[in-house]
Amino acid sequence: MKAAMHAVLFLLLVVAAAPDCGAGETTEEVSLESLPPSVVRTVPLCGDAAVNPGLSEISVTFSKDMKVTDHCWSWCSLQEGSFPQLAGDTEYLENGRTCVLHVVLEPEKTYAIWINVDQFQSFQDPEGHPAVPYLLAFRTGPGE
Repeated sequence: MKAAMHAVLFLLLVVAAAPDCGAGETTEEVSLESLPPSVVRTVPLCGDAAVNPGLSEISVTFSKDMKVTDHCWSWCSLQEGSFPQLAGDTEYLENGRTCVLHVVLEPEKTYAIWINVDQFQSFQDPEGHPAVPYLLAFRTGPGE
């Protein structure tokens, strides 16, 4: 019983401190406009272990409009061999939030693609805020 009370007390302390985690001093008010874009959807879904190897497009959708000029994207491999073969030009859809990578996938292979990482921060909103880095990882199923 005493251990359970300590665990509950510890959790309460962690939750109470959570709003300040990573908070820096800033004078800018938090708003949707001032925050960096973040990934809200990918196709395929991150973690999917049965992606159809016939899928020809990988897409990422962001939480806000993105800068769509000057090839503003950073699709980066996690390591050699984890990036799909390209099959056409990368493009943004008309909605200004979804970027599409045209690919050829292999059956029964794991792919791991960074969307913005380290010094590669070209996915940006029109004000120049780089998108929060996101690792898209998935595995294809068997071929036909």
